[in-house]
Parts: sequence; structure tokens; C-alpha cells
Amino acid sequence: MTWLITGGAGYIGAHVVRAMTEAGERTVVYDDLSTGIADRVPDGVPVVTGSTLDAALVARTLAEHGVTGVVHLAAKKQVGESMDLPLHYYRENVEGLRVLLEAVTAARVPSFVFSSSAAVYGTPATAGRGALVTEETPCVPLSPYGETKLAGEWLVRATGRATGLSTASLRYFNVAGAASPELADVGVYNLVPMVFEKLTQNAAPRIFGDDYPTPDGTCVRDYIHVVDLAEAHVAAAHALQASPGRDLTLNIGRGEGVSVREMIDRINAVTGYDRPPTVTPRRPGDPARVVASADRIATELGWKAKHDVQDMITSAWAGWVRLHPEAARA
Repeated sequence: MTWLITGGAGYIGAHVVRAMTEAGERTVVYDDLSTGIADRVPDGVPVVTGSTLDAALVARTLAEHGVTGVVHLAAKKQVGESMDLPLHYYRENVEGLRVLLEAVTAARVPSFVFSSSAAVYGTPATAGRGALVTEETPCVPLSPYGETKLAGEWLVRATGRATGLSTASLRYFNVAGAASPELADVGVYNLVPMVFEKLTQNAAPRIFGDDYPTPDGTCVRDYIHVVDLAEAHVAAAHALQASPGRDLTLNIGRGEGVSVREMIDRINAVTGYDRPPTVTPRRPGDPARVVASADRIATELGWKAKHDVQDMITSAWAGWVRLHPEAARA
């Protein structure tokens, strides 16, 4: 098989490329490099620079590289930005997916793995009661970003049913960590790098609200190591290969919740800093608790996360220090 990895030069994409390559699969990266970094791609893996909106280039890439499966990660993914630029997000994330699927089905590519998100759930009705979010939990996204991911799942599923394309939609929870420092996340959009940035600036990390119905009053989230996430993609790809016509929708999480305050305490311990956080008002739309049920993926794919929160923080910090040497404590 030859797998096309769209967004393969990004933070998650580069880990998927590495995991697929280590599993013996041939890969081709397709990335517009708007946020991706070509140097992340392993030597010997072809890189095609372009947008998924470019139908001619997508079709040519599929044909020239003999692509037999696609892992689609290329997308705009900032919740706040999507609130300001909904048309941009729908064009890139939904229309880009439609163009890609049209080329995939025309080329008779048999397998398609779609990068979705826990953002499709919005604020689960059970968020404050300690229940896990299952794949049957109603999806009520709170942002255009989440809407585009849910619409993407619908489009992928409908295409599979109409054409026989084998599909998997993987709903990521909170991704952190790195396989190696050079593959670390360079963006400052998620909790772990946001705390790193504050510590590096000698400033207090921020907690948005400490009056939630959780044990310590701060939001509780499920964190997944990016290496485990990449291996879940490999497992999904192999499942589609082995059983044509499958239609999978799977959470990718650990099934364990960690509060924001606990996460900041752990980051302080790993980094050698001792900066107590400051509490600011809640952000609109933040659910109290969103923790995945990972039962279905264990049953369907035999996959289970191997890395804990300590691994995530330690590996992410090594990548941060590589880019920000001034952050290292003596």
C-alpha cells in the first residue's frame, strides 16, 4: 500500500508519517506548508506542496504515486480563529475534503482515514457528572471548527456508503507530547505549550475559572500522547485494509481525566519552575469535564494508549527547550 498523508508535515501529521513508515507502509506527504514544516518529513518520503482545494494537483498526486489509501489530516484547527473566519474554515475543511474525496473515489482508492476531533461533542450533557464521552454521545459543536469536523464525518460516511470506500473517522481528544524534540508542537494554542510559554516569560500560568463542578474546581480533560495517536492511525489504516467496506467512528483518548490545576502542577514539577497559576474568569463554552470512553477502539482495533501524562509533559518540554533554550532551568 501507498498512503497519502495530507497535512503530513504538521505536528500530528509528521508523527503519523513516522509511525506508518515504521510499520512498513510507503507514504507520500501532501501539505500546503502554511503551518507544516518540510524538515519534519523523514528522508525518502516524497513531499507534494499544495492545497486540497487544487483538484488537478490532488488527482495527479494520487495517480503518479499509485496511492491506495489516504489519511486526511490537513485542516485549519484553531477554535477561536474559526469564530472570526467561519467561511475560511468551511472552505478549507469542508470544501477541501469534498475535493479530495471526489479525487479519491474517481481514482478508486479503497481506504480513507479522517482526522476528526472531540470538538464535535461541544458541551456533553454528562460533562459535570463524571461520565465518559462515548461515540454515541450527541454531537453539538460550539464553534465553526467543530462544525466543520462533524460535517466532514458526515461527508466521509456518506461517500463510503455510496461508493464502497472504507472509512474511519478518528475523534482526537487533547494531544500533547512528541516522539523526539524535533517533532514537537511549535504552536502555542493548547494547554501544555501555553503553560510553557508563561513559565518561559517568568509569568504565572492562567486557569480560566476554578468554580466548575469538579474535584478541584478546574476543567477536566483527557490527554493523549501524539505517539499513541499516530499508532491509532496505523491501526485504523490496517483495519480498513483488512476489511473492505468498514465504517468506523472512534474516540482517541485514554479514558482518564486530568484537571487543569493538576496539569499545571505536573508541568511545574517537570520543568523545575514553581509558578502558582493565577485564576481568571471562565471562558465561554468551556465544559467542566470531557473525558473519552476508549472502549470501542480497544474492541475494534485492539489499540490502547501506552503513554501517560508524565511522558507527554517530559517529551513536550524537551521539544520546547530545543526551540527556547532560555527556558531551561539550571
